[in-house]
This record gives sequence, structure tokens and C-alpha cells, in this order.
Amino acid sequence: AAWNLKTRALTEMVYVDEIDMDQEGIAEIILDENAIAQVARPGTSLKLPGTGQGGGPSPAVRPVTQSGRPITGFVRPSTQSGRPSTMEQAIRTPRTALTARPITSASGGYVRPGTASMITNPDGPFINLSRLNLTKYAQKPKLAKALFEYIFHHENDIKNALDLAALATEYAQFKDWWWKVQIGKCYYRLGLYREAEKQFKSALKQQDMVDTFLYLAKVYLRLDQPVTALNLFKQGLERFPGEVTLICGIARIYEEMNNISLAAEYYKDVLKQDNTHVEAIACIGSNHFYSDQPEIALRFYRRLLQMGVYNCQLFNNLGLCCFYAQQYDMTLSSFERALFLAENEEETADVWYNLGHVAVGIGDLNLAYQCFKLTLVNNNDYAEAYNNLAVLEMRKGHTEQARALLQTASSLAPHMYEPHFNVAILSEKVGDLQRSYTAAQKSEEAFPGHVDTQQLMKQLKEHFAML
Repeated sequence: AAWNLKTRALTEMVYVDEIDMDQEGIAEIILDENAIAQVARPGTSLKLPGTGQGGGPSPAVRPVTQSGRPITGFVRPSTQSGRPSTMEQAIRTPRTALTARPITSASGGYVRPGTASMITNPDGPFINLSRLNLTKYAQKPKLAKALFEYIFHHENDIKNALDLAALATEYAQFKDWWWKVQIGKCYYRLGLYREAEKQFKSALKQQDMVDTFLYLAKVYLRLDQPVTALNLFKQGLERFPGEVTLICGIARIYEEMNNISLAAEYYKDVLKQDNTHVEAIACIGSNHFYSDQPEIALRFYRRLLQMGVYNCQLFNNLGLCCFYAQQYDMTLSSFERALFLAENEEETADVWYNLGHVAVGIGDLNLAYQCFKLTLVNNNDYAEAYNNLAVLEMRKGHTEQARALLQTASSLAPHMYEPHFNVAILSEKVGDLQRSYTAAQKSEEAFPGHVDTQQLMKQLKEHFAML
């Protein structure tokens, strides 16, 4: 069996086991409105990567995130794709995609520091919320709306914002759809998704607004109901034909459900309405790249360059597309520009990793070794670089170094099948059949369709049968 090298393009354009429960636990789940089904039907859940109707692309072709979903062409905030499922994984925070961040930072993005223009005196805040008479301000609709925006967005005080919104909507005799949307936003932030759903639905009955459709879809996605969210977006498109944000929302959901081909079709519909939509261009380009069409992907990334997008990620993708399209004259200059534009060490590590892969492609293994080392200098948690370094060490005959590197890679990114498979091959060569079998099982669990793993498992079982 061949050794596997992990390929990875930087793409960013700017399970539940059966458990025993007592009767109290069962009653708690039945009475909890926010409880999600433990075992979802196929094609109805974002949490189980194997339930997508399209099946999704192979992990051998397109790298996957920690939850088993293919890496998208555009990094978005508040997605579930890279969110660690356990506290142990959150502490380790493997670098599987730019969205794989600790769960504790999910709410940090809502807090904004006070700017100098908002501070009236150096000793106190702009507004002392504890002394406000919310009932008085709720009776002044124009002032109340501005005050709500300040409390919600600037102070991030959801409790006072909710109190003000409740008093204001009561004063408006529950006829103002805007206040219902704001109450829904507060409930969503507090994790009361069913209450938020009621408020958004009530607001939609009074007034059709695109924002309300988007907020309600966010609620359904958080409740792990992507099919309901899709139907909602399609209802919105009946009322607002050609609305780009709604079409883009549908494309994102299909992408998260591993139905990449259908997602690409909707992204193309987005471009029919708005041919300068960066996210759609980036995602279609990424899809073509991983579909073994680098020349077509190159056209999309060049389009972004013509539009004025000028960052590390774009030049990194241009370099990869040029390399795989055999346009070698532009490859290294694109990577040089990407290194120059890199804003942090993670971006630099990605570029060096891809340069290492280019070096493997042209057969310069010494250069590849140096590039992967530089990757780890910039980002010590880069599992793919550990895996590829182990392959190079094994080619030199350094078995122990290769084993140590592979163990590091598999502990940093247990969802990747390559390190497990390589450990299995290595152990089988040195005669450690038990360890080889254990690693092959992990590889098969991470990627059930991997033919080389299946062949190795078959060989090992024959060995065991002979013993």
C-alpha cells in the first residue's frame, strides 16, 4: 500500500452513543423544548456528517473539518463545522480549519470595546444602565429604538435590552414588528430558541422582512433543523424573488449537509443576481479545485483579484491552482506574495505547508522537508505537516522519528485518516500486527471508503487466522 500525503489548500476569501438514563433524565429530555433528537434521520441533521443526502466528497480528495464536513471555500463566523464537540478537544484546539476555535470564544465576538467618542468622562461610562428608567424611555419609540441598539450592540447587556424591548412592545400594543424581532434576537442570544422562534414568526405575520427570515433560519440551524431552514428560505424567495442573502443561505446549508454539487448550483444562482459576490465566487472556485479542475478554479480566483481582493489567502489559492494547472512560472511568485501578505503565523504556516507540497510534487524532498519544518515553526499544531514529515522520515529509514511524528499527528487531528493509516503500515512492516490492526480500525472509522485500509485489514485478518 502507498503512503498517503495529505494535501490541503487554504480556502478563505475575505455522535451520539446509546446511553443508559434513569426516568428523571428521560422526563427532562421530553420536557425540554430545546432538546435535539439523539439519532437524526438521514439528510436532516448538520451534526452527523454521514447523513448528507449527497454523501459528500471523499476525504482523500477534499480535506474535512473536525466534525467530518468538507472545508468550505469561505470562512464564516458562527458555523458549527469546526466547533469542538468535547471540552478536551476544545482545550487542544487542533488546526483543522480556521473555524476550529475554542467553544469559550464563541460569545467573545459580541463584546465591543467602548470607543473614545462614546465616553463622556474618563471616570464613568457613557450611559449608566442601572439608573435608567426603562419604562419612561419605552414610551418614546424613536428614542427607545436607539437606546436598545446601544444596550444590545455596544454594552452587550442582553437582560436590560430584553426588558426595554418587552416594555416598548407592550406600549406599542404588540403591533410593532421591529420590537418583536429585537425580543427574538435577545432570546436567541440567551439560548431560548423556541421563544425566539415564536417572536420571529409573529413578526413575519405582521411584516415580511428579509432580516427576519435570516434570523429565524439561524434559530432552526441552531436547533439542528436544516430542512426546516431550507423550506423557510424558499418561502422567503417567493416573497422576495432573487434576494441574494436568501439564496446564499440555501447554498450554505447544502454545503454543510455535504451536498456540494447542489450548493454550487445555488452559488451560481447567487452570481446571476450579483456577479461580484465574493463568497459565491470563492466557494465555486474551491469546488472546481477539489473536483480536479484547477484551470477553471484559476479563472474564479483571478476574477477575485480583478475585483480588488488582495490578501494572503487569494494568492495562496492562485499559487496552488497554477501548480496543479502546470503553470509553473506563476506558482512561486504567487506563494511569495502570499508570504508577504500573511497577517499572522497561522497564515504563514499554511503557505509554507503548500510550498512543501509543491516541493514534493517536483521531487525536491530536501526542500519539502525544510518547508514542513518551517510550517511547524509557525504553527506547532499543524497535524498535516507532522504526517508528511513522518512520510519523509520513513523514506530516509528513520522509523522511530516517523512513529513519533505520526502519533503527534493522530492525537492533534483524530478525524484525519492518513496518520492512522500510516501508523498501521509502519507497524505492519516492523511486525507489530496488533498495533497495526488498531490503527487500521481508526483509519477505517475516519474514512470507511479507503481501499488501501480495507486491503490492509484483510491482510492482517489473514495473518491472525494463520496464527
